Amino acid sequence: MEFEWQYITENIDWNELSELYRRAPLGDKSAQDLETVFKNSRYGCFVFHKTKLVAAGRCLADGVDCAYLCDIAVLPEYQGNGIGGDIIKKLLDDAMGHRKIILYAAPGKESLYKKYGFHTMNTAMAIFKYHDNALSIGLIS
Repeated sequence: MEFEWQYITENIDWNELSELYRRAPLGDKSAQDLETVFKNSRYGCFVFHKTKLVAAGRCLADGVDCAYLCDIAVLPEYQGNGIGGDIIKKLLDDAMGHRKIILYAAPGKESLYKKYGFHTMNTAMAIFKYHDNALSIGLIS
C-alpha cells in the first residue's frame, strides 16, 4: 500500500481529521480545535492513502528542552500496517536533540511506546479540564 506524507497544515480537511480522531478512537475533537492544535504544534504529519486522510500525529516542542508527542491516530482499517510506528519515528526524528521527549499513552498501550525508547515516569502529574472523564478511562487516579 502506498502512502503520501504531508508535513504542513495547508489543504487539510479538518472535518476529515476530526472524524479520523473519533474513529481511531482518540475521542471527539472538533475540527476547529484540531486546526488550532496542529497549527500551534512545532511538528506534525498527515498520512494519506490516495486522497483519504488515514493517519496523523503532532509534537509540541520548544526547540531545546522539552518535546511532547501527542494525538497520534490511525484509522482502524489502516492499523497494523506500521503507519502509527512510522509517525512515532518521524516525530521522534523531528524532536531529537531536545533534553526530554514525553508522551502519555492510553492505558494498556504503554508497551507500544517502550519499543521506541520511552520509559515510564514516576513523577508525571496532570490537570485535566474533564477530570471525571480522565479518571473514568484510567488516565489519572
